Amino acid sequence: MKPITFWAPTIKVQRILALLLLIFQGGITVTGSIVRVTGSGLGCDTWPLCHEGSLVPVAGAAPWIHQAVEFGNRMLTFVLAAAALALFIAVLGAKRRREILVHSFIQGLGIILQAVIGGITVLVDLHWYAVALHFLPSMILVFMAAILYTRIGEPDDGEITTTFPTWIRNVAVIGAVALSVVLITGTMTTGAGVHSGDASITMDDRLDVSIDLMAHIHGYSMYIYLFFTLIVVAGLYKAKTTKHNKQLGLMLILFILIQAGIGILQYRMGVPRWSIPFHIAMSSVVVAFTSLLWAQGRIRVGGKATVTGSVDGDIKNEIITNPFEKKSKQPVK
Repeated sequence: MKPITFWAPTIKVQRILALLLLIFQGGITVTGSIVRVTGSGLGCDTWPLCHEGSLVPVAGAAPWIHQAVEFGNRMLTFVLAAAALALFIAVLGAKRRREILVHSFIQGLGIILQAVIGGITVLVDLHWYAVALHFLPSMILVFMAAILYTRIGEPDDGEITTTFPTWIRNVAVIGAVALSVVLITGTMTTGAGVHSGDASITMDDRLDVSIDLMAHIHGYSMYIYLFFTLIVVAGLYKAKTTKHNKQLGLMLILFILIQAGIGILQYRMGVPRWSIPFHIAMSSVVVAFTSLLWAQGRIRVGGKATVTGSVDGDIKNEIITNPFEKKSKQPVK
């Protein structure tokens, strides 16, 4: 604790950092999709170096645009790691509860793991299954980052309260499973498609299934996910839950419909390159709002830790912000 005794950030600061982390977790999947659709996946052909014997791009080793796109995406990992570290230091300085500390630590650990998976993806020449395994953990990290954002806003000394019936949460779990199927079949559809990530990769290296069949399976699984989400939102209205929960539910349905529209448009137009980053971005948005709604099922309310989120953190914050006032209150010996 000694290195951060000088800092006890407020809940607002912690939530801003958590929101930035959530945005960056989703954002790096978009830049990763740009790497793929521009064929820049092997712009840096080794890992952790960009090229053999060089950490940075080398003139002539690959087209400069491919090197710039791939190397730029790698550098964004450090931005993401910095955001995760800043948040971890913030919740540690605010003396937040173990649940928040664990979630924050997992974010940092997940980023490191993702960097390693990304390196493996390059080393196996962007084989479709490696690309899929690189994308799916990002969705898990987005889901968990949204939960962390919610939990940070709850006082540590608050009382755990259920805001909507258990049956709704159970249906939401089924919906989450359906969402997982949507994401997995989505990566398989991509694996069977033409956007391999590099021009040197032939269709022989792609997933050997009918892309038309995979696209339909992907679409049908999305309809199943939408069906269960509609049941959840209808349940929220039936249970007369909070306005905030209802708004989250309606926004989630809206984003699912937008994502479905993008997917249908892609299928009709033959999956144009420009459409893929939008589809990937909306994947992160849908996952994030699914998580935000799920996290609202059980929250902490009340409590006296309204400044930093923890009682000890509030005391620490008061000492830091008003050191002379605290000293003046000490009894004279």
